[in-house]
Amino acid sequence: MIKFNKPSITEIEEQYVLDALHGSVLSGDGKYTDLVYGEFQKRFGIERMLLTTSGTTALEMAAILSDIGPGDEVIVPSFTFSSTVNAILLRGAYPVFCDIRKDTWNMDETLIEDLITPKTKAIFTVDYAGVPCEMDTINKIAAKAGLLVVEDAAQAVGSTYKGRYAGTLSELGCYSFHETKNYGMGEGGAIVINAEQYMDRAEIIREKGTNRRQVIRGMVDKYSWHDLGSSFLPSDLLAALLYAQMTRYEEIMEKRLLVWNTYMEELQSLEKDGLLGLPKVPEHVTHNGHMFNILLPSEEIRGEYSDKMREKGIQPYICYVPLHTAPKGLQLGYREGMLPVTEDYGSRLMRLPLHACMTREDALAVCEETKRILCSLV
Repeated sequence: MIKFNKPSITEIEEQYVLDALHGSVLSGDGKYTDLVYGEFQKRFGIERMLLTTSGTTALEMAAILSDIGPGDEVIVPSFTFSSTVNAILLRGAYPVFCDIRKDTWNMDETLIEDLITPKTKAIFTVDYAGVPCEMDTINKIAAKAGLLVVEDAAQAVGSTYKGRYAGTLSELGCYSFHETKNYGMGEGGAIVINAEQYMDRAEIIREKGTNRRQVIRGMVDKYSWHDLGSSFLPSDLLAALLYAQMTRYEEIMEKRLLVWNTYMEELQSLEKDGLLGLPKVPEHVTHNGHMFNILLPSEEIRGEYSDKMREKGIQPYICYVPLHTAPKGLQLGYREGMLPVTEDYGSRLMRLPLHACMTREDALAVCEETKRILCSLV
């Protein structure tokens, strides 16, 4: 069986989690939370970051910090996980969906300006498959229109855009540390505060709207309610798991890239024969090997391919049903035909198994079955 995903857990993770379990802090913001922050500062130069209970709640914090409210519009891709748009809807705002590019499958930056109206408050980008969007162009468009940019970098820890790390490419960045991500803590995430003026409020929002962290630092003798907020901080037990993963950063990255590169090398012949499309990564981007998708000739072939792969004990996975054509999207008044590239690619993309427990031999086996099946179907 070659699973779609399998977390890479070693004695290092066990050691740190047990240490946290018997330490003095089981709730949030303990020793291991600080150690995680140190790792992200050392590796990526991130000075201001707050762990959250998920990538979802990191996005929800970003939406609150953006002062998004009823009547506002936020430009966002439809080809993303529901959390990106739920964060907008929970603030009473309206998502304005943008189509995607045919090469990177990211938000098409050339379409954004035509979507801006007097109601537009922000742009939420998504670094699909760990490949950052064209952030320089998007940031220029946003600055000209007076908009905030939130970078949903849930899948992109360690990826770079023109030498800068994903998650640091706009005012606010969001990571996910779900078990399916490169570096996991089971459930968890983080918000990266790249514009210093948001940090004090972010700490208050994360602590149920109180200034509790100021008490912990000895800045005040009691804390009180200051703002909207919720319990967005995770247990230090989970931070211990993430810290262990980050100490294995190079190892995990190397293993994932080995699988990704094997897929890319071995499936080139199928792309030349027109049997599938492969990912395209711009020269000014480095990716983290988070996800490998193939673009199949039709939705019908995707379904047959998936069934036949599973019969062989290999678990591929479709990525997203475009949000505007999903039941909730239709309920909100969106309709099919609005975003032709998103709808076409959303029906044909297939995600191959990829995780740090896989070997090159596993990846070669996936490629061999892919070749056999597609040559019989197309």
